[in-house]
Amino acid sequence: MSEPATNAPGAFGTEELAAPETKKRVRVPFWDNARFLCVMLVVIGHGIQRQTIDSDNALAVYLVLYAFHMPAFAIISGYFSKSGPPTRRGMKRVITDILLPYFIMETIWTVVQWLVEGKTDVNLTKPSWTLWFLLALGIFRLVLPYLALVRWPLFWAVLLSIGVGYLTNVDNTFSLSRTIGILPFFVLGWKLNEWHLVDRWRFAERAVWWVRAAALAAFAAWGIVVYVYIDTWREMDLRFWFFYDDNYQVLGEDQWYAGLLRLAFILLAVLLSLAFFALVPRSKTWITAFGQSTMYVYLLHSFVLYPIRESDVLRGDNSNATALISMILACMGISILLSGPWVRRVFRPLVEPRPRWLFVEADDSPARSSRTDPTGSRRD
Repeated sequence: MSEPATNAPGAFGTEELAAPETKKRVRVPFWDNARFLCVMLVVIGHGIQRQTIDSDNALAVYLVLYAFHMPAFAIISGYFSKSGPPTRRGMKRVITDILLPYFIMETIWTVVQWLVEGKTDVNLTKPSWTLWFLLALGIFRLVLPYLALVRWPLFWAVLLSIGVGYLTNVDNTFSLSRTIGILPFFVLGWKLNEWHLVDRWRFAERAVWWVRAAALAAFAAWGIVVYVYIDTWREMDLRFWFFYDDNYQVLGEDQWYAGLLRLAFILLAVLLSLAFFALVPRSKTWITAFGQSTMYVYLLHSFVLYPIRESDVLRGDNSNATALISMILACMGISILLSGPWVRRVFRPLVEPRPRWLFVEADDSPARSSRTDPTGSRRD
């Protein structure tokens, strides 16, 4: 399948374009590049988490990543989401692409934690580790058609995100608190598509260099702020604010203005996410093909990192600068390895189950040669 040139219409826009002459869809490399880089940052963040306990350098890298990487992932997912009434195909996709993989992976995690940690409590309503994002995507798809009906949906999404932090009775059951917390980023991604801002960017080719310079400056500024005040961030447990999970009382800020802090972090995440997208390569690169496997990397990397996460191998001397760089490189390698086609072949029944027997009648819609995952990635 041919790739469009970098400055061709759609090279930085929609995931797929139908060429007038052929009516065939072509991939846009930018989105595959962005997806893979996002999921690689997720793996790196999880990989160095244990090192943050003893290393300020690791904590600084962690805070830089967590300030934006999941919001950026949510923006991408929102960009490729539809706000129209759910169709039969769409409802079935929520079951096959989100709910079934969640229950499969959660069951596996329940068994693993029972064997390794001796945990005997079974609670499928409390997502394990990375699985919260699957539930979040499912909830996003259910509420988007309703948000699209009201004026200023982005405003209401931000208000909900800020407001849920004041509620002590909303927790991580079905990932509800975190889902509402990052809802603004999903809605922002959808609105970016509605506003056609990405299309307008295609006509600003001469401005690319200074936009990317500004993006680098934004990351440099945030990195400096994180490093200079690292003791303050460690004392206030800043990383937990970037999870968008706990209420303000748990976070140690039960004052009335705690919501303003969340608003500030939302704005920071949007700024850094846009800076990240500005730096993503727009043409086809060696990582472009890996963008078709983001859900595989996201769901499977936790099993690779689990032994490291549950041990003390990255504590003490193993959290120095050399160990930190080594772990970052290892996580990059894990991301690439899990993006391989053989991984999709082996683990497809777990990540992309296709239980035709489950539904009351066969799907009579035209067969498709590719499948799109919950983040909008179409696989060839």
